[in-house]
Amino acid sequence: MILSTALLFCCTTLSAANSQAAPAPSNAATIQDSAAVPADDSPKPDSQLTASTTKPDTPLPKFNLPASNDAESSSLSFEPAPAPESLKGPVKPAISGSYETARQRKIWYGLMAASHGAAAFDAWTTRRAISGGYGTEGDPLQRPFANSAAIYATTQVVPALMDILGHRMMHSENPTLRKLWWVPQAASAGTSLGAGIHNYYVVH
Repeated sequence: MILSTALLFCCTTLSAANSQAAPAPSNAATIQDSAAVPADDSPKPDSQLTASTTKPDTPLPKFNLPASNDAESSSLSFEPAPAPESLKGPVKPAISGSYETARQRKIWYGLMAASHGAAAFDAWTTRRAISGGYGTEGDPLQRPFANSAAIYATTQVVPALMDILGHRMMHSENPTLRKLWWVPQAASAGTSLGAGIHNYYVVH
């Protein structure tokens, strides 16, 4: 009986101890869970805070002029550059010879042929008259060539110069010279033709 009483007393003591110690694991588990989860109270780095809080701003315009400030806007406005002094006057034609016409060109070629032909006729009659002993060359510049065939070439010098002079007068900016461009060639042709006719009649 004493043994049964001791066993009953031990069982009662163990059950009371178990009922008092049972809530402890829940508290321990709670403490362990709270310890397992780290507290997020540590300060974050500045780079993370800056990246999370700041955003890129939109680019500002290059010229941000206030609409109310008329003085500044007028000072920054662009004005066209003045025209050069050389362009203010009358513009001259870039192409020289614009005064020449097709009719004048034909007349110029015709007078050139007439003057050179008359010079050749003058050279032929001059040499014919000198060879026949009917006279001498009156032009001192042509006298050294009068007894040779070189007179045919030397008599063409003056008509060639008259052709150049008449062509330049045709393209001149002076209206008076442009009207008289044919005079040098006509004078050369008339002079050579008159001298040739005179020499021809001297022989006959």
